[in-house]
Amino acid sequence: MTRKVHAIASLLATLTIATFFLSTIVVELFSTDETVAYVKSLIVAPGLYILIPAIAIAGGSGQFLSKSRSGKLVDAKKKRMPFIAANGLLILIPCAIFLDRFAQEGRFDEIFYLVQSIELLAGATNLTLMGTNIRDGLKLSGKLRG
Repeated sequence: MTRKVHAIASLLATLTIATFFLSTIVVELFSTDETVAYVKSLIVAPGLYILIPAIAIAGGSGQFLSKSRSGKLVDAKKKRMPFIAANGLLILIPCAIFLDRFAQEGRFDEIFYLVQSIELLAGATNLTLMGTNIRDGLKLSGKLRG
């Protein structure tokens, strides 16, 4: 049961960040400021209310599962998780809230785009690390050969 919970939470967290990332790029390239503001508000609520529990459940269940396992893949996943969590808590969440506030005020200035660049870089980093953790998890479960 814990493995299924871990897999679902990990996939949900990864897909949520991917959705935030892609929706940000698409609306910035092809939409109006009003649409950008709307998407930024959706990222904060309900987006963060989905993402934060998913990451917490994935991390907690991963910790529980790793107690009975050892090896290179488990160690690699354990090393990536603190960075993923810190990146989310210290960069992604504050950036999302900041960008939502600026967008609601119609402040699409240099500061907005600097923070958005930081958010996109941090999001791409987390997506890469989370994808690598998913790959390693699939190897551990025997669902992926490597």
